[in-house]
Amino acid sequence: MLKSSTSLATDAEGVHDVRHILRPRSIVIVGASADPRSFGGFVQGNLDRFGFQGALHLVSRSSEVINDRPCVKTIAELPEGIDLAVLAIPESGVVEAVKSLAERKCKAAVLFASGYSEAGVEGQQKQAELARTAANAGILLVGPNCMGFTNLAHGIPITFEPLNARPLETLPGIGVIAQSGFMAANLRDSFLGRDIPVTTVFSTGNEVSICIEDILADLIDDPQTRVITLYVEQIRRPRVFLKLAAIARQAGKPLVLLMPGRSARAREAAQSHTGALAGDHATAMALLQREAVVVVDSLDELVDTSTILLRYPQPPVGGTAFMTGSGAMKNIALDFADDLQLDLPDLTDATVVKLKSKLPEYAVAENPLDYTTIGIRQPGLIGELVLTMLDDDRIGNMVLAIPVGPSVAQRDKADHIVPAIGRAHKPAVLVLTGDSSPIEDFFAEAIKASGVPLFRSVDRALRALQRVAQYGEALQRAKRSNQLRTQTVSLPKSLPANGIYPEYRGKAWLAEVGVSVPAGALAQTEDEAIAIAEKIGFPVVLKAQASELPHKSEVGGVIVNVMDAPGLRSAWQQLMANIQQHRPGLILDGALVESMGPRGLELVVGAKRDPDWGAVVLVGLGGIWIEALKDVRLLPADMSVDDIAVELQRLKAATVLKGIRGAQAVDIYAIASAVAKIGAQMMGNPNIIEIDVNPLIAYPIGSNTPVLALDALVVVNLN
Repeated sequence: MLKSSTSLATDAEGVHDVRHILRPRSIVIVGASADPRSFGGFVQGNLDRFGFQGALHLVSRSSEVINDRPCVKTIAELPEGIDLAVLAIPESGVVEAVKSLAERKCKAAVLFASGYSEAGVEGQQKQAELARTAANAGILLVGPNCMGFTNLAHGIPITFEPLNARPLETLPGIGVIAQSGFMAANLRDSFLGRDIPVTTVFSTGNEVSICIEDILADLIDDPQTRVITLYVEQIRRPRVFLKLAAIARQAGKPLVLLMPGRSARAREAAQSHTGALAGDHATAMALLQREAVVVVDSLDELVDTSTILLRYPQPPVGGTAFMTGSGAMKNIALDFADDLQLDLPDLTDATVVKLKSKLPEYAVAENPLDYTTIGIRQPGLIGELVLTMLDDDRIGNMVLAIPVGPSVAQRDKADHIVPAIGRAHKPAVLVLTGDSSPIEDFFAEAIKASGVPLFRSVDRALRALQRVAQYGEALQRAKRSNQLRTQTVSLPKSLPANGIYPEYRGKAWLAEVGVSVPAGALAQTEDEAIAIAEKIGFPVVLKAQASELPHKSEVGGVIVNVMDAPGLRSAWQQLMANIQQHRPGLILDGALVESMGPRGLELVVGAKRDPDWGAVVLVGLGGIWIEALKDVRLLPADMSVDDIAVELQRLKAATVLKGIRGAQAVDIYAIASAVAKIGAQMMGNPNIIEIDVNPLIAYPIGSNTPVLALDALVVVNLN
């Protein structure tokens, strides 16, 4: 049952129409009970408290009337065409109930029950049968193993968690989607506890029919939802999700995502919890961020970042300004920002001049700014300083960290500082230090009325603003990547067959796409090898070549520093003996004779095509660095050269690229260009499965050949 709507998100291929689920006109509770603490009793109580105005039907074997509502004994007695069924029955009766609901032309059902794919092999078999039954019946199923959902904006509480109706005083708000019912409730309570409007809270559970993507598409099109907050353990339809993320970005709706699975134990836990098979987490993260999904690392960041983006959904590019009246807090902010790699940029000269005109002579006009104690005598000045710093072109967002203070100080802040921050045209947050020290009602009301995001922790505020700043950068980066996607890529003709390409063929392909390789050629005899070596000049390296031999060094298939013709004959014989010893019977294509590349900085560049997510490229320092530090950046394959250069400088060992201990700086843009060329081929040629250039040697700026690929592996699948 696919959407027929003409809206952009709901037209995404493979997305189900969930309007009759989120906004049903008629509901039936199958397994209704007079016990108010039963699943059916909780759902009916919620619907009554929320004042559901549609038709509510009850199916109960034991009761004729529940809370003045008549019941029927069987599903067969229901009218046709009910929008949504709530299955509050034992697992043993679910399959038959779904079949019976299909006969009454019911459109969808919610199943809370556990014991399915999250419960081992037997549960997986039960879920497979349930999925087949629902698909054959034409019924969309929410769950199983879920807590249902609550459409707060329309007063539809389909959950067994007892809730009290709470009108939304302001809109737009945040939509919450989570595969975990606990996390859905946790996020809802976190936002509502801050008086932040929540439009929808949806728990998808094991996702037999309805998945994250279906609800996401609806919330993207929902005019009342401005930010969508997601807790996801497995994205089951990655390509659909990425398309929806692009649509959300174009619609100006941030997606903020927490997706555990960085550690092996987290991936195992996700599988046991949801029955999901963990995919390649790192690849997913790279491609989600390519579409400007705000990927966070913790629940605090998930809530905090969503809160800021609700107020500022289109943050500008720029660093963070930090303001306080304490030198100690300024120092703490400097250290913490350094740990986070959060940019606290220098202010422009014009901003410094403006600040000096407002500050006392002993205050230093810089970022972070300690405005000293002047705010005690002139509270209105603090607001002026905030707006002055935000006007700086280098600043994209701001933190103001001040103590709560006594009542008179709170009145000053409510009257002067909060209104000024409320007028900020860039993301600006207020941190009231002092942990749980009480805030006067009038002060709290002023903050709420202003819409200023409030924090009680500097650490949390800075972490969230880092994510906000990254989102602003990602929006711009996505525009550049989209431009690259429209460019025509010249595809070389040297990949005609399936399989692993030996090095000499992989390097021929690299040369065609514009990545430099050493001079050389394939030899099939000693005499051919000598002729090639004399043409390119000694010293040379000799490498055995065969598709079945991707790792040559391990079997003695590489001999370096061959200095002359007699040495080459000896090396040839030794090479063949090594292969015969370690890989008897292996037939070589020949041996690659190449010039010895000059020493330089070793890097590794790779690319792969995930069957679910798509293409990514990897770049990092090679040699001992990759073994010791695992210091790499995994990037979308369609990144621009400029953006790749920025990512290179985010490596842990980026100082090595810039030259240390007398070494010259290497050409970062040449490295980035090589990575971009490989990425472009991955985007333009879906037959390429994997590329490994290890090492790629980088040379100092100004070199005739700034990078050189010394080894290459290419894997192609033409099927």
